[in-house]
Amino acid sequence: MTGETVETRLKRMSMRSWRRGTKEMDLILGPFADAHLASLDETDLATYDAILSENDQDLMAWILGQSAPPPTLAPLLERIAAFARARLFRDI
Repeated sequence: MTGETVETRLKRMSMRSWRRGTKEMDLILGPFADAHLASLDETDLATYDAILSENDQDLMAWILGQSAPPPTLAPLLERIAAFARARLFRDI
């Protein structure tokens, strides 16, 4: 976004990650944002911002591998899915 500071951008993206619309996506994107947003490069931040614009049903299907995501989002979505699997299933 034009005129947005880095700090404001990261706060906005973090908030949007935790307040999606479905609890499932909150629990996938929120922890990922907390752990990784600050270390993403500009390209990945732009991709993550695009991911935040997608609807939760599509995101869930892509993360679960039920449908193929757009190629531009696929690499970061795979990182998000791997992070969620490691976090959610680490004790199983």
